[in-house]
Amino acid sequence: MARKTYIGPDEIQKAKQLRDHAKSISEYRKALSAILVAEHGFDAQQAASILGSSRRTVFRDRKNIRTQDDISKNTWGGRRNSSMTIEEEQKFLSQWQLQAEIGGVLTVPPIHAALVKRLGHDIPMSTTYRLLARHGWRKVQPDTKHPKSDPSVQDEYKKNSRKQWLPPV
Repeated sequence: MARKTYIGPDEIQKAKQLRDHAKSISEYRKALSAILVAEHGFDAQQAASILGSSRRTVFRDRKNIRTQDDISKNTWGGRRNSSMTIEEEQKFLSQWQLQAEIGGVLTVPPIHAALVKRLGHDIPMSTTYRLLARHGWRKVQPDTKHPKSDPSVQDEYKKNSRKQWLPPV
């Protein structure tokens, strides 16, 4: 037989508050998973069959009720492997800011070389591309037409050219 679990009065109180203020069926089931075990004497398997969930879900829901007011200790967001802070990156990119604003042609290899020199170790080129993207730098495509092109000559050529190319005989 499984051992009896102790559910404290504070956990029961939290479960009842969650039950009374539940906005979804999942919140209601979470509250019932603790109440059924604590007040009605069901074990986890019986509570799971009543709620239509697994036995493990009953334990997981009780744990969530017990720790719902606690601050999470394990938050996985953020930058763990950064070489520079955001402010240092902004300061680093400010060297090229003026040249970029006046329309100068900037390419990634010189920025990458300066970044490698600044960090003191090799980094992949993709790191430089991600740095530029993180600060809103983007690739600007040049105009797709030749500066000496004449639209009227192009239209005339389209009208008078052969529709199919045939090899010379």
